[in-house]
Amino acid sequence: MPKEQVPGKPQTRRYTPEEKAAAVRMVRTLCAELGTEHGTVQRVASQLGYGVESVRLWVKQADIEEGHAPGVTTAEAKRIKELEQENRELKRANEILKRAASFFGAELDRQHKK
Repeated sequence: MPKEQVPGKPQTRRYTPEEKAAAVRMVRTLCAELGTEHGTVQRVASQLGYGVESVRLWVKQADIEEGHAPGVTTAEAKRIKELEQENRELKRANEILKRAASFFGAELDRQHKK
């Protein structure tokens, strides 16, 4: 069952890690053959039928992953996301505990005043 095309909204496609890696290899091979990076991403993207910016981002991320460029690796980004989620959960739990302590503290004060 094909997806419905919404006018004005580009269709998104998910690429496999193998497709991404192949595109990155092709860009790097072409760069080595031509001796320049100029236009290589465009040529590879056109040849494969992929989006130019998608391929450009894959090459950039591959450079980061391999330590050729500064940036956050995929593993680091995943760990940061997990830590942020844990932080949100701990803040929520802390707020619940504060409210419970306040409620039970007020209840104890009422019992002592009787």
